[in-house]
Amino acid sequence: MHHLLVTGGAGFIGANFVHYMIDQYPEYHIVVYDKLTYAGRRENLDPVADRPNYTFIQGDICDAEQVRQAITTHQIDTIVNFAAETHVDRSILDPDAFVKTDVLGVSVLCEAVRALQLERFHHVSTDEVYGPIPEGTCTETDAFRPTSPYAASKASGELLALSYHITYGLPLTITRGVNTYGPYQYPEKVMPLFITNALDDLPLPLYGDGRQVRDRLHVLDHARAIDLVLHRGQAGHAYNVAADCEKTNIEVARLIVQALGKPESLIQSVTDRPAHDIRYALDTSKLQALGWQPQVDFEQGFAATIDWYCQHQPWWRPIKSGDYLAYYRRQYGEHLATLLGSTSAQD
Repeated sequence: MHHLLVTGGAGFIGANFVHYMIDQYPEYHIVVYDKLTYAGRRENLDPVADRPNYTFIQGDICDAEQVRQAITTHQIDTIVNFAAETHVDRSILDPDAFVKTDVLGVSVLCEAVRALQLERFHHVSTDEVYGPIPEGTCTETDAFRPTSPYAASKASGELLALSYHITYGLPLTITRGVNTYGPYQYPEKVMPLFITNALDDLPLPLYGDGRQVRDRLHVLDHARAIDLVLHRGQAGHAYNVAADCEKTNIEVARLIVQALGKPESLIQSVTDRPAHDIRYALDTSKLQALGWQPQVDFEQGFAATIDWYCQHQPWWRPIKSGDYLAYYRRQYGEHLATLLGSTSAQD
C-alpha cells in the first residue's frame, strides 16, 4: 500500500485526509481524483500542492475509462473513496445526482478494483445509513433504515461494494462516520453555515426546534480512523467512527453565537426538513479494538474551527454567492436569501 488514489479528495473530509496522509506517510504517493463539483475545491489542497508525493487529477468516478487510466498511469494499489454527493438537503431537492455518484460511481470503482486486482478498496460511508436512533447506539451489524435520498444512496453504494466482496473477494473495508466538522467544510453544513452567517450578523436558520441530536467528530480524528482501518482493518468489515460527543443543533447554534459575541436573537427557526432524523449514535467498540480513540475534544476542536473560519474569510466569502445563493433561496426562502445576497454584494 504505497500508491493511493483518493477519490473526492478535494472535498472537506477528503482534503483533510490527504493533508494528514501526506504528512504521516511521506513515502506514499497520494493521487487525488476529484470532479471538482461545487463542494470540491482545488484550493482545499493548496497546503500540499508543492509536495513531491502529491498529484491531482480532475475526473469523475462515473467515467470508467478515466478511472482506469488514473489507476494504471500512477500504479495505484489502493483506492480510498470519499467521492459522493453528501448534503441531505440537496438530496431532497435533487435526488438523481446522489444516485449517480453514490451508487453508479461506487460500481465503477468496484469494477476497476476487481479488474485491476488492487490491494484495497476503502469506502467512506455515513452513520445515516442506519436511520434514526432515538436511544442506544448502532453496531456495525445493525440493519440499514435510511430515510433520505442521501442516506439511501450511501446505503445502496455500501451494499453494492459489500456484494463485490462476497461475490468476487474484493478487498473492501468501510468506515461509517458521524457528523464531522473542521476546516474546509463547505458552508451549507450546519457548523460552517452558522459560523459564517454569525460573522456577518445574519440569521442562523435552525430547522424546527433544533433538538436533533448529532455526535460531533473532528475531521482529524476521522482521518486517523480511516488511516487505522486502511492498515489494520479486516477485509469485508465495516467500522463505526464516532466521538461520543452528542449535542443538539440548537446547542451548537448557541455555542457559536456565544463564542463570536453575537446575540441569540440571530438564531431563527425555519420550517423543518422532511423526514429529519431525530438522532444518530454509533457504538465504536470494534474500531477501539484496533487501537483508535478520538484525540480532539469538542471544546478544543470547536474553538479551532471557529478560529479557522474567522482567519480564512477569503476562502468562504466567494463561495456564498452565485449558485450558493440560488440553493439558499430554495432551501430557506426568499427573505433569508435576500439578506445573504445583500451581504455578499458588499464583500
